[in-house]
Amino acid sequence: MIEQAVGRLLVVGPVLVVALLLSIGLATLLRPWLLRHAMARPNARSSHRAPTPQGGGIAVVIATLVAAWGALALSPALLQSQGGPLILLTAATVLLAVVGAVDDMRPLPEAARLAVQCIAVAAVIAVLPSEFQILPQLPLWLERACLFLGGVWLVNLVNFMDGIDWMTVAELVPVTGAIALLGLSGTVGPLTMVLAAALFGGMVGFAPLNRPVARLFLGDVGSLPIGLLLGWLLLQLAGGGHLAAALILPLYYLADATITLGCRVIRREPFWRAHRTHFYQRATDNGFTVPEIVTRVFLVNLVLAALALTSAAASRSVVSLTMLAAGAAVVAWLLATFAHAKR
Repeated sequence: MIEQAVGRLLVVGPVLVVALLLSIGLATLLRPWLLRHAMARPNARSSHRAPTPQGGGIAVVIATLVAAWGALALSPALLQSQGGPLILLTAATVLLAVVGAVDDMRPLPEAARLAVQCIAVAAVIAVLPSEFQILPQLPLWLERACLFLGGVWLVNLVNFMDGIDWMTVAELVPVTGAIALLGLSGTVGPLTMVLAAALFGGMVGFAPLNRPVARLFLGDVGSLPIGLLLGWLLLQLAGGGHLAAALILPLYYLADATITLGCRVIRREPFWRAHRTHFYQRATDNGFTVPEIVTRVFLVNLVLAALALTSAAASRSVVSLTMLAAGAAVVAWLLATFAHAKR
């Protein structure tokens, strides 16, 4: 078992390093071009005060896919067994990246964006094996419908939550790091492990240019495909019998975005439009600085990662429910902290 873990580490390590170097290199090279063609200018809903180039997420996406495909290319057995699923996932990811890139330079209608997101998510779910089922108690068609809605929501909520510097870094690094660790233990499959390590490296490589005050934003070209990749990773984790862990890892993003959306629907506000009512946005209005916000989010996500790893390792319902409840309590504390003025 130790030898297998070492073998997996010898795969994960180079994938992570390659993705990190590619990401920071591409982001640095692309920034001058983005300065001319894809500027995010401040408005009433913005958290930044100066025009900033957006679209740096393309570096993360390219680095992630190149590193993942490189790992498969060096392993014929892995390429033969996992190449098919990765081809479709890559195509769906590229589709969202293209739409996001266009939207970063010239905003698209909400309906068009949503239609493309639905196509990408539906394609990924449609090719799941017939034996793939998270909750056998549900009819397969009902579970797939729920997965479709959840996938579209996850793609959008990553986009919604990427509203201040380092926010998505603070979310994705602990989540993908935890999934990569689960891969080293054999809890998730090799492709899931490789893709998680590649996305981890890509986000770490992007982080220096996105640290407060950011010199580069992810943009929709990054947040939309990253949301799809994150959804696929969590889907594989849940399908492997670790539903609680798959819910715990993104719990802060899920709670902030879902509660905010629900409140906007109740208040009959146009929830599909940009706004400043997420908990992390309210925190900036309540006296918290951006570093203070993302530090709290990062630390909470580290706690959630530890809870998810514990749940997956135990593989017992009572432990999983306990870890899920503990995660919900930690996230509730963070949301309550953001909702009140800083002392």
